[in-house]
Amino acid sequence: MKEIKGKTQVIAVALVTAFCLLGDSMLYVVLPIYWQEAGLSSLWEVGILLSINRLVRVPLGPLVGKWYERAGGRIGLVVAVILAFLTTVSYGFHGFWIWLVMRSVWGIAWTFLRLGAYSLIVSVSEENNRGQLMGLYNGLYRLGSLGGMIAGALLASWLGLGTTALILGCFSLPALALVFLYIRPSFQKRHVYTDAVRTTERFWKQKSVWATMATALVVAMVYQGMFASTLSRLIEIRQPVVWIGGLALGAAVIASLVQGARWGWEPWAAPWFGRLSDRYGRKSIFVWALLAAAVLFGVLHAPVSFSLWICILMGIQLTATVLTTVMDTLAADEATRQANSTALMTLYSVVTDVGAALGPLLAFWIDGRLGLDVMYVAIAVLLLLLAIIWGGQLQWHKKRSVL
Repeated sequence: MKEIKGKTQVIAVALVTAFCLLGDSMLYVVLPIYWQEAGLSSLWEVGILLSINRLVRVPLGPLVGKWYERAGGRIGLVVAVILAFLTTVSYGFHGFWIWLVMRSVWGIAWTFLRLGAYSLIVSVSEENNRGQLMGLYNGLYRLGSLGGMIAGALLASWLGLGTTALILGCFSLPALALVFLYIRPSFQKRHVYTDAVRTTERFWKQKSVWATMATALVVAMVYQGMFASTLSRLIEIRQPVVWIGGLALGAAVIASLVQGARWGWEPWAAPWFGRLSDRYGRKSIFVWALLAAAVLFGVLHAPVSFSLWICILMGIQLTATVLTTVMDTLAADEATRQANSTALMTLYSVVTDVGAALGPLLAFWIDGRLGLDVMYVAIAVLLLLLAIIWGGQLQWHKKRSVL
């Protein structure tokens, strides 16, 4: 009964996140086209507006984490929904500065959403179902990204940016009903520990925490930052235009299809991989996914047909689903071993935000000096090193358990 109740809450918080994401996801396909309608003067302002929310999340994470420690639960999610509604509706306004403020406010909303979801999942999950619940959350909330992209593009072409923002903003309000109906007022969880030394030791002194956070930084930097920001350019270099039945598809369209495919399969794929990690061990699944990702990134510049090359891109997107789901679950596992789980999940949130923010900067710096081919080979080597390190830890733990 407890598991069913916990699963219901995870589904609810995932759908709350999906509703709130509609407006943000819409911007990534609409704003680069309708930037003049938004009152912007140049495309570089678009880049700033699409990235500022991630930058403000880095210092805000610890503050929101402290807030959840003291008042945690439903109130934080209510705040997030209200801020998501206000920011989405405000996308109908004109002028760079008001957009900059509201995109920063969206960063606050997303911080409340993500830390609230992490805290809830840690509190309602157990070792045997944590991967499934984390995958369920990751998969369902991506429906908001997919819906925002599709509905936003269609509505903006028919009704304009302002009306689209108002409609999607109103669609975020039903999330309030989900919060009050299905999520309990507080979801803090205190654990009883048998190892007294470990409870008093600050987690930044623990090697396992360092390994988890360093890996999370790399995974976020590679997938959320470097790969996502250079995907359309990578496709443009390889095949600027693809003709399908007399229809010309540009690099941006192909990139959106590749990205959208991941959001389409994650509602069922992420929970499935989460269940696999519960059954066969998270580190084993993680190591194999890292190895697969290293191979796929390494062969991106191989002289293969374009259709096979697209399959390689899809394979990379699939490893993104696996690694993100398992990485989140590994962090949640580590949090359950700490005296203050919220503090560790806050640190994890900040680390992934830093990685996602550093990724595009590093990617375009390398591209300008060495080229994308060098960058993707370097990514392959980095992921291979991570696979070796985690694989070594896995073998050590297996030998220790035998002894």
